[in-house]
Amino acid sequence: MGIPVEGDNIQIHSYKHNGHIHRIWDETKILKATKHLVIGANDRTLVTEADGRTWITREPAICYFHTDIWFNIIAMIREDGVYYYCNLGSPYVYDQEALKYIDYDLDVKVYPDMTFTLLDEDEYEYHRKQMGYPDVIDHILKRNVDKLVRWIRTRKGPFSPDFIDTWYDRYLMYR
Repeated sequence: MGIPVEGDNIQIHSYKHNGHIHRIWDETKILKATKHLVIGANDRTLVTEADGRTWITREPAICYFHTDIWFNIIAMIREDGVYYYCNLGSPYVYDQEALKYIDYDLDVKVYPDMTFTLLDEDEYEYHRKQMGYPDVIDHILKRNVDKLVRWIRTRKGPFSPDFIDTWYDRYLMYR
């Protein structure tokens, strides 16, 4: 697995368990990249859905991906605070074409006051049966929901007080 180069723009590809593309973010600036971690940022980037529909993101976002955890975190910087959208999914891989991961439907939305909501449990159950998620994946994902909630409650990683400001300032240096 390769490592993206800091300062480069890459695509992010989200897949479903069956191998079909789910969503593509056209351009994300790499702010930090190691063999285990990628932090990127984008603003008003083109997003293409599996059915070909496209849309443009509305605000700057800091993206956090890791090779050892089964979730990624998108921090959207809005006028009234930072909102986090956390996707339960496989650890990422990077192969020179794009940063890639499997989206497993479950999401956690975190509000600026750090309250949160677990989303899409019905979609997860539907796809788990339809695509035959193995029990081991189900257990891993449920453990990672618990881990993500601990991160939120203890303000770990991207939820820590200065994380977003630090990385957004770095992103602004590239603009």
